[in-house]
Amino acid sequence: MDADGRVATPAERRAIARYVGWGALKGVFDKDSKQWAKEYAELRELLTDAEYKAARASTLNAHFTSPQVVNGIFQVLDRLGFKHGRVLEPSVGVGNFFGLMPAAMRKGSQLHGVELDPLTSKIVAALYPSARIAQATGFQSYEVPGGYFDLAIGNPPFGSEPIVDDARSPYSGASIHNYFFAKSIDKLRPGGLLAM
Repeated sequence: MDADGRVATPAERRAIARYVGWGALKGVFDKDSKQWAKEYAELRELLTDAEYKAARASTLNAHFTSPQVVNGIFQVLDRLGFKHGRVLEPSVGVGNFFGLMPAAMRKGSQLHGVELDPLTSKIVAALYPSARIAQATGFQSYEVPGGYFDLAIGNPPFGSEPIVDDARSPYSGASIHNYFFAKSIDKLRPGGLLAM
């Protein structure tokens, strides 16, 4: 579908929606591991050098959110009265928050996602062709005016590594999760909601 320049079929979408990222599969990138030797060889054959490097780098933060947690967040948003609007998912992954969004909310919303990993960003773009996905882009490089979104939602990466942006924002240099929270808040309109 990507190579063909076409939208994924429903069957293809169901298959690629099962992708869970590399966060729990660190061993598959260890060339000396006997346990993962077959998978290591297969990955090296299937991925380009750039894709392999990006996949290996994603093992630290590629842990996608369970449906139970996502559904719980949408229940809270419903109680808060959120019906639809411009929605930002700054670490979209494969789009669990988009896929589990209540149908009426999704229908009335404009979905925007940001994903650093090239392979994962292609998957989420194929799964949600009407969403605007900033592919292979770090949130620190994502540009949108302040006050643009009605809702920022997701499960950002957590860790102590700092994120620095070229805009020299007040939150540049903050730890990765604090950066995601601060920049997401900055991009919300007054009265907008943050659900992370």
